[in-house]
Amino acid sequence: MRSSRPARVAMLEQLRADGVRYMFGNPGTVEQGFLDELRDFPDIEYVLALQESSVVGLADGYARATRTPAVMQLHTGVGVGNAVGMLYQAKRGHAPLVAVAGEAGLRYDAMEAQMAVDLVAMAEPVTKWATRVVDPHSTLRVLRRAMKVAATPPYGPVLVVLPADVMDRETAEPAVPTSYVDVAATPDPDVLDRAARLLAGAERPIVVAGDGVHFAGAQEELGRLAQTWGAEVWGADWAEVNLSVEHPAFAGELGHMFGESSRRVTGAADGVLIVGTYALPEVYPALDGVFADGAPVVHIDLDTDAIAKNFPVDLGIAADPKRALAGLARALERRMSERGAERAAAWMRERSAKRSYELAAARQQDEAALDPDALPTTAFLQELARRLPEDAIVFDEALTASPDVARHLPPTRPGHAFKTRGGSLGVGIPGAMGAKLAHPDKEVVGFTGDGGSMYTIQALWTAARYDIGATFVICNNSSYKLLELNIEEYWRTVGVAAHAQPDMFDLSRPAVDFVALAESLGVPAVRVEKPDQAKAAVERALGTPGPFLIDLVTGRGREEV
Repeated sequence: MRSSRPARVAMLEQLRADGVRYMFGNPGTVEQGFLDELRDFPDIEYVLALQESSVVGLADGYARATRTPAVMQLHTGVGVGNAVGMLYQAKRGHAPLVAVAGEAGLRYDAMEAQMAVDLVAMAEPVTKWATRVVDPHSTLRVLRRAMKVAATPPYGPVLVVLPADVMDRETAEPAVPTSYVDVAATPDPDVLDRAARLLAGAERPIVVAGDGVHFAGAQEELGRLAQTWGAEVWGADWAEVNLSVEHPAFAGELGHMFGESSRRVTGAADGVLIVGTYALPEVYPALDGVFADGAPVVHIDLDTDAIAKNFPVDLGIAADPKRALAGLARALERRMSERGAERAAAWMRERSAKRSYELAAARQQDEAALDPDALPTTAFLQELARRLPEDAIVFDEALTASPDVARHLPPTRPGHAFKTRGGSLGVGIPGAMGAKLAHPDKEVVGFTGDGGSMYTIQALWTAARYDIGATFVICNNSSYKLLELNIEEYWRTVGVAAHAQPDMFDLSRPAVDFVALAESLGVPAVRVEKPDQAKAAVERALGTPGPFLIDLVTGRGREEV
């Protein structure tokens, strides 16, 4: 056994043993002991952010881009409290994060002293696991468990609380790499045959897929199954590239807000396969009638909690989506009738033709949007698409502008396109920064909105401090546009007559000067108000070696109409 050393040193040895490259954080007094020891660990770079939402956003982007746990440091109760909203997003999006938070010490538990709070209880609703180290000799054991839990499907954030007096005590516990779990479980052939028997006769089949497909690397298998079965693929909790948007079977994403929108799709199917998500993740979900009476429903996921979580299924299969989808496609080939196979083949031909027509129509629509007096959105995205390399990474929190972003920069390559999820705002800027740290050799563009950007705008200071060369685009419509659209749907749903939008959705009074704001934080910026400004802005952004921000006007706001 190795010689004894303080647990605050041992924990950093554990991070080194696990190959941790960055610790994202915002420092505090009760963490100063182990943070000070970082001077002897130059291979672990501390990335300073000015607020904990930015800390989590950075770690989230890095974890999603690397598919490995990202480590962050939060400052006791105030730090965890500031991070809660973004931790919720990370939990809903299954990001493998490990947060360590300091506290004054076990000896002070009875005192209710300044900053004292039950950090585990605070974090439990927004983490996969939260715990507290109470003995120095189990510090590294707990950290390894945290890394393993975060990186075992379903991925999720974990919090480890580190009392300062525990960290100051000696431990001889060895630092060894974390043992991870291989979850590539293959379903029994008889189970897959049973699933095929349930689904083979469908005339109007659909697949409801989510990010579990991406985590399993099962995009090719999903595409093959959809082609074999002749099924539309609809996204639910879809923030990764689970299937190329250019694949003929890709039909779009189900409703995010209202279950009635999703039910119009799911209720029309006579055979349903759910994979890598749960049914169904809307804000106002339908409580019944989601699937047609008599329509067989098969659900595949590594997350057993997701299977039949909200609605009964005919068959639930806990298995690796990659292996399960491949096996189910083969089973369907055996079980489908000749007529069924012909229907699927004809459907795929029709879908391919339809997709070609849709792309041509979109190009015509874009040409019409290039009027000199039009909004610059189309001109800017066209120019950006022309100049970005094929392996560029796009982090999309544009929300109401996301359809435009996806049309010009289509999410087709896994690991090169990420969307926000979980309902939180503010991940666009720090998420893109995390992706750039993960892939410094690639062009990274982060999109956000004017409202969303203000949740984490201070992350630009971190980009300037560490010369993180991502390009940031604020899609500026001078409003919480998504709320305006959602309340109109709400009015229709509950039978309220349309009327003036609530004043608190308007962000035009006073207008935020994003160029001046970015420059005050050390990031050069430019505003694009007209189509003829797009080319110069893109050239300057991609030609700047460090970070750069573009304030892109995508709406005029109430004061300008």
